[in-house]
Amino acid sequence: MKTVTLIPGDGIGPEIASAVRTVFDALQVPVAFEEVHAGAAVFEKEGAYIPESVYESLEANRIALKGPITTPIGHGFRSLNVQLRKKYDLYQNIRPIKPAAKLPLKFDDVDMVLFRENTEDLYAGVEEVISDDEAHSIKIITAGKSRRIVKAAFDYATKFGRESVAVVTKANIMKATDGLFLRIAREVAEDYDIPLREILVDNMAMQMVMHPAQFDVVVTENLYGDILSDLGAGLIGGLGMIPGVNKGHDMAIYEAVHGSAPDIANKGIANPTALLLSACMLLEDIGERDAAERIRTAIHDVLSDPATRTRDLGGTLTTVEYIDALLQRL
Repeated sequence: MKTVTLIPGDGIGPEIASAVRTVFDALQVPVAFEEVHAGAAVFEKEGAYIPESVYESLEANRIALKGPITTPIGHGFRSLNVQLRKKYDLYQNIRPIKPAAKLPLKFDDVDMVLFRENTEDLYAGVEEVISDDEAHSIKIITAGKSRRIVKAAFDYATKFGRESVAVVTKANIMKATDGLFLRIAREVAEDYDIPLREILVDNMAMQMVMHPAQFDVVVTENLYGDILSDLGAGLIGGLGMIPGVNKGHDMAIYEAVHGSAPDIANKGIANPTALLLSACMLLEDIGERDAAERIRTAIHDVLSDPATRTRDLGGTLTTVEYIDALLQRL
């Protein structure tokens, strides 16, 4: 039995986390969830967005499933997600971008995996106010952190038989920072038999909406990765359909990429697919590949039928009805 920290989060987080638990229970997956709480609701009760109990659970279990957490506005952390990534050096943000079902999409052959460097770039949050009319944000790129994310992308491509790795930068303009990231990518590529593609981020955005099937594994910096992964989500049905994981050397936090959606919280209409697919990534990484494949197959079968789709995909099913349909398939 594997103990996994479960952080339901805010907004629709508790609803979709409950859905995952229901599916795991039905499959009798050998996972014991240790539930701890973080986010805006916890702050109102305890005065802390991330209580010590969360850190203790993460450090004991080293693996977690996390629902969406609302980023505080005007006080607190810039982002609780960023705080956890920095604290535990979760430098790999991995987001598979592939349709989970037969949906009315423009492209049905998208199958890329995006590796986003997770700890530096503009997301380091190094800013200074020069005057009332001027502020600076410092872009930080280092050779060491660039090398490890590029290496992770190439190792993944090697392990899973992927055909190419594309590195995305704006090195023609930001020659020092993006130029460094690109140089490191070229150096790492020399140790592999997989071809490296070089593409500028603006062209990448255009190519993704015109010919997305040409991309296999993609590696990029923090800000570009955030934007491009959301663009990729739009290709496959929206943020409710894309899983993700933040990985470090000895810890992994699997999460739904989408936000907490407070406008639909407690209405029973949230789509738990993204968190379910993230849970499938978790299952694979702990050796439960059969369970992961069964869940993915059930999701594919249910959402491919227009009569059994959630509301965000043009259907009518509530969260509970969708989970019931999945359980029937399982």
